[in-house]
Amino acid sequence: MTIKLVALDVDDTLLNSQGHILASTKYALQNLLEEGVKVVLCSGRPLRGIQPFLNELGISGADQYAITYNGSVIESLAGDILLQKGLSNDEYRHIDAYANEQHIQYYVLDQDGEVYTSNHDVSRIAVIQAWENDAGIFIRTPDELADDFTIVKAAFVGEKAALDKVEDGVHAAFADKNYVVRAADNFLEVMHQSVNKGNGLTQLTGKLGISPAEVMVFGDEKNDIPMFDFAGQAVAMGNGSAAAKAHADYVTDSNDEDGIANALQKLVFKK
Repeated sequence: MTIKLVALDVDDTLLNSQGHILASTKYALQNLLEEGVKVVLCSGRPLRGIQPFLNELGISGADQYAITYNGSVIESLAGDILLQKGLSNDEYRHIDAYANEQHIQYYVLDQDGEVYTSNHDVSRIAVIQAWENDAGIFIRTPDELADDFTIVKAAFVGEKAALDKVEDGVHAAFADKNYVVRAADNFLEVMHQSVNKGNGLTQLTGKLGISPAEVMVFGDEKNDIPMFDFAGQAVAMGNGSAAAKAHADYVTDSNDEDGIANALQKLVFKK
């Protein structure tokens, strides 16, 4: 069946290890766009964190879309919010209290992509996140913010070995009421219980009248697995995790080795 929508994770998938879109990737995706295929960036980042790459690819307008915050927000590129599900002030306070009790560094993101943490010793991961999203970092306790302050996503962060030690505890504390996923070595994320990238694609393709069989997805990590399980064609990057590869229909070359372009050439442009 013809592919009508291609969804791509951003970090370590769309972007190479230097944080850039390869020329081969850009050329292949622009060919898809010229053929009327929807190209949807599906990222853990907020929109402001992926906007430079949308601009580079020439993707814009009310008939183009992005799935952000790991599926918490679906929006058109004209600014219309199709879906947004976040965490309440009580849930935010629970995350803050747990992080401080367990001595885990963390940050949260609001609907504008701003970064908040009560950590005075701010993790380098939080600093990188803020820089990537062109956002500030606000050092605030919950009591220093409005009573109706809500968040879209939280992330416990740190070096891989440190997060490995606390991952089971975070799942035990939050997974019964929230979606908890190890998005990468340095990120253990907490979101609304009903969101993930697969559910985001389900919502978007339902609106567009596109079937799962008409969807191809690219990703590299555990947070991409829900969209792998949804799509008719799931492609894992060669640099991806073993878990992601186990859920893929096809494993392509790495993000530094023209993996996206090579997969599209073999699986879509072959005719």
